[in-house]
Amino acid sequence: MTISTGDKLPDADLLKLGEGGPETVSLSALTKGRKVVIFAVPGAYTPTCSSAHVPSFIRTKDGFDAKGVDEIICVSVNDPFVMQAWGDATGAAKAGITMLGDPQGAFTKAIGMDFDAPPAGLIGRSKRYAMAVEDGRVTVLHVEESPGTCEATAGESLLAAM
Repeated sequence: MTISTGDKLPDADLLKLGEGGPETVSLSALTKGRKVVIFAVPGAYTPTCSSAHVPSFIRTKDGFDAKGVDEIICVSVNDPFVMQAWGDATGAAKAGITMLGDPQGAFTKAIGMDFDAPPAGLIGRSKRYAMAVEDGRVTVLHVEESPGTCEATAGESLLAAM
């Protein structure tokens, strides 16, 4: 079942790289009582993700701050080491965007956003989406039809819908 506007996010553990190595981040704890934006990409370092999707949230961070968003989170079916390196390489980490890995795709599958693109070597990856979440409940959800497109899920589009 694919998540929809109005649905509560399932509890899931994602990973980030902390000073002592990988650290578990409870999504329910991260969203409880908070207004967050979560966007997901098919893969770190992939072309559209690096050149369009992440930069769109860097450009719009101040706009989300003005709307009371507590945190912007990027999720990918990648390990936390890759997510940290990619956050550093794109400037997302410096901009204050939280980069979280879903290495086994458990969260991605739980919300029905998993897909495969064998010709590109992408197996068990996430569809491209962006959502606004308040207190763990989805208030706005945008999903791209094609993983190589970043229009409906760009920071500007989500910001305009909030």
